[in-house]
Amino acid sequence: MELERVYNQERGHFELLRVGWRQKRRIHGIMLHVDVKGGKVWIQHDGTEEGIADALVDAGIPKDHIVLAFHPLYKRPYTGFATT
Repeated sequence: MELERVYNQERGHFELLRVGWRQKRRIHGIMLHVDVKGGKVWIQHDGTEEGIADALVDAGIPKDHIVLAFHPLYKRPYTGFATT
């Protein structure tokens, strides 16, 4: 199994893909998808075990600058992070 980074810094787009084989089963999928837009970090998908949001907060990014975009808009006010 390999992890493959796909990113475009100019457009603020970052993905981490899992690619390879697990026994006879092909694995190819997005593990992490993050966009930077409007001065905020939009977590589109987080398939990591630890979760990237808390790591970003620990790195100094305020919660009101992080959008958990994988949650529907009506749930975001309850996450403690930015809504949009």
